[in-house]
Amino acid sequence: MDDTSNTIISAANHSFSDFIDGEDAEAEDDEEEDDDFCDVETWETLSRSFREVQSVLDRNRRLIQQVNDNHRSKMPHNLAKNVDLISEINANISKVVALYSNLSANLSTIVHQRRAAVEDSSVQKVES
Repeated sequence: MDDTSNTIISAANHSFSDFIDGEDAEAEDDEEEDDDFCDVETWETLSRSFREVQSVLDRNRRLIQQVNDNHRSKMPHNLAKNVDLISEINANISKVVALYSNLSANLSTIVHQRRAAVEDSSVQKVES
């Protein structure tokens, strides 16, 4: 990755961490390093999911363009191809729904795990 990507990821990690924690909590250096690793891992998971969704959406854009071109040609063979193309578009839409559903579940799990970890560390600090 280049420096710009690292800067963006670093800023996003900080914002994501604040979102999950609900506040700007100060942590010890070791805990902060663990949090940074978790944030990077979380960000990479979310980024990978969004890239996969974008890939399917890009494919659909190309398929829709092909359907439009076939329709404008009014050639029977091209119009017949549109049936298969539209079926693929429909399947891709179902794929996108499933990907967003998984993304939502992953994000929810990450948020719950992060909050539980913050609560555990707060309890340990109180007990100390």
